[in-house]
Amino acid sequence: MTDPKTQLDRSLGTAGVLFLTLSITTPASSLFVIVPGMLQIAGTGALIALGIAGLVCLCTALIYAELSSAFPVAGGEYVMVGQTLGPGAGFVMLGVNACNNLLFPPVAALGIASVASTVLPGLPAVPLAIAVLIASTLLGVLNVRFNAVLTGSFLAAEVAAVLVILALGLHAPLRDLATLLLHPVAPVGTALVPATAANIGLATSIAVFALNGYGAAVYFGEEMHAAPQRIAQSILLALLGALLLEVVPILAALIAAPDLAGFLTAEDPFGGFVRALGGAVPSLWVTIGIAIAIVNAVIACILANGRFFFATARDDSWGRPLDAWLAAIHPRFGSPARATLASGAIGIAACFLPLRLLLVLSGTGLIAIYAGLAFAAIAGRRRATTAHAPYRMPLHPIAAVVTLLVLAAIAWLNWLDPEEGRPALLATAAQILASLLYYALVLRRRGWVARLSARP
Repeated sequence: MTDPKTQLDRSLGTAGVLFLTLSITTPASSLFVIVPGMLQIAGTGALIALGIAGLVCLCTALIYAELSSAFPVAGGEYVMVGQTLGPGAGFVMLGVNACNNLLFPPVAALGIASVASTVLPGLPAVPLAIAVLIASTLLGVLNVRFNAVLTGSFLAAEVAAVLVILALGLHAPLRDLATLLLHPVAPVGTALVPATAANIGLATSIAVFALNGYGAAVYFGEEMHAAPQRIAQSILLALLGALLLEVVPILAALIAAPDLAGFLTAEDPFGGFVRALGGAVPSLWVTIGIAIAIVNAVIACILANGRFFFATARDDSWGRPLDAWLAAIHPRFGSPARATLASGAIGIAACFLPLRLLLVLSGTGLIAIYAGLAFAAIAGRRRATTAHAPYRMPLHPIAAVVTLLVLAAIAWLNWLDPEEGRPALLATAAQILASLLYYALVLRRRGWVARLSARP
């Protein structure tokens, strides 16, 4: 697999990057795998959580668009932060993002068994997730253009499944949307009680995770033609697609669910919703579509993770033997094959952790990542390190300031939850501390920097 090539091949256009990015955002998978946990925590207060998360994501998408336009490098966020705030901050972002990126594939894969249980009951979750991760990792080694076409075709099944939920919900609404928004209720046992700020805060961190993914376009920046000029468009279109394909179906299901309490507490609320209102045939096709969407998301995320770890190795982050091994590019497929295989193996190991823990840890990790990017956007403008970016976000620094304020509120609300939110914040703090120690004790002496290794 050794090859003299040191750069990835530019073979993607805007559509290819958009297909890959939307596959990572995976609206249908979020509905069936991530959103149920949010509904169980906050009930109809999930709508408020989605509103807050949508605001954060809009602001961060603008930040991603400008920073990706300036630094369309496979390392993504850590390069953006390292180039604007310095190498120490860059490596902290690398450490937190490494944990966060690696959690999504097992989260998605572990959800396949519950989604498919209506068709094939009794499927073992962990073995099935491992099988999906193995197959997705092997596909991820192949040429990125092939994978862009593959994920684009899978997206059609995903969109069709979401449209079925939307049509059923809008056909026969049972309750008023204003009531759901103004008087949110959360499930406690079999009863519905007023949702608390802590409920909504914890759900917001999960909602941010559910909508997240639009920024993943940057991982494919080194394989995109004219990336500085075109990557912002892919990011903003991916966010728009996520908002339309996630938020609107959730609204439709909440106003039309025959049994609201049962819907909010169900392990598979949207699957049950389709069965109740549409019958067996639509339920079967939606289940197949969601299973395809989950596999699609795992493939795309492993592709992104491979490029991320390829960039970290190229920047000499882990030590000479491992860096040289991970930074190799496949001579035939032009992909970071070894880094892709390594990220897939780590995802397989994570399948043995509880799904709920993975969700919460990922949500709070995003708080740190988004905050780092907001500071990077402000510093980039002040120090002119992003002055060369073709895309400039409007009304700067409003997006960065709003992001920081809302993230501070989310972090405080998570701290109010001693069972899950607070431990998750402490885990993210531990990731930051471990990254700082590794940088201070190992990398600073080597003069580590997040390099701009992409071709112009």
